[in-house]
Amino acid sequence: MRRLFGIILTPIHYIAFGLVLLIFHPIQWICFNWFGYQAHKRSVDVLNFFLVGTYYLLGNTVSFVNEQNLPEGRPMIFVANHQSLYDIPVLIYFLRKYHAKFISKIELAKGIPSISYNLRHGGAANIDRNDSRQSLTEIGRLGIDMKEKHWSAMIFPEGTRAPDGVVKRFRAAGVATLLKKCPEALIVPVAINNSWKMVRYGKFPLNTFLSMSWTVLPAIEMEGRKADDVVLQAEDEIRKQLGQPPAPKGE
Repeated sequence: MRRLFGIILTPIHYIAFGLVLLIFHPIQWICFNWFGYQAHKRSVDVLNFFLVGTYYLLGNTVSFVNEQNLPEGRPMIFVANHQSLYDIPVLIYFLRKYHAKFISKIELAKGIPSISYNLRHGGAANIDRNDSRQSLTEIGRLGIDMKEKHWSAMIFPEGTRAPDGVVKRFRAAGVATLLKKCPEALIVPVAINNSWKMVRYGKFPLNTFLSMSWTVLPAIEMEGRKADDVVLQAEDEIRKQLGQPPAPKGE
């Protein structure tokens, strides 16, 4: 039955999603070129508010839970599991006051209205996975921006989406590179649940009448620890929140 509703509602969602991207592309350009970073960021916040709203056209709901007393003005590295591209607008909108910048594939930085423009001009680190030197340089540049501008970063350490919702092993390299440039950053795990089900049938039809959640977990201080250990702790906390077993040791 959900699949049947998806066949009916998915075109409505895609039309609304596409219109939001097309409308906000020139708005972003005007805000960035005429008024600067703050105006551009506000336009991106509003853009993602409307993008999240298109999920509801499918009967889906979004729950974002942040009961943590996170410090504003201190750089943070938000570490999340990754289930679908629909993870991203929710994170951008609900973490907007922390100026969280994404580490993203360079391919996404061109050809997509609004999204590509924001990735190029909003402070994201756009990495080429086939060029390790470029990737490290770009992530390092974001780390410097975090330190100097008190921004935060958003990273998916699995490296790819989990199509069945089962958390993959986290890789610490990206977090370690950020910490080299911004060692005072706070590590904040975020557990994403059920967004993979939205695309369980692929791009068409999208799934319907789902309850999806994003939960911010207690922050982790580095306190002289290695990045590998802290990222493993973040992974285990996310697995625990999702009711999944701890990461296998020694892999």
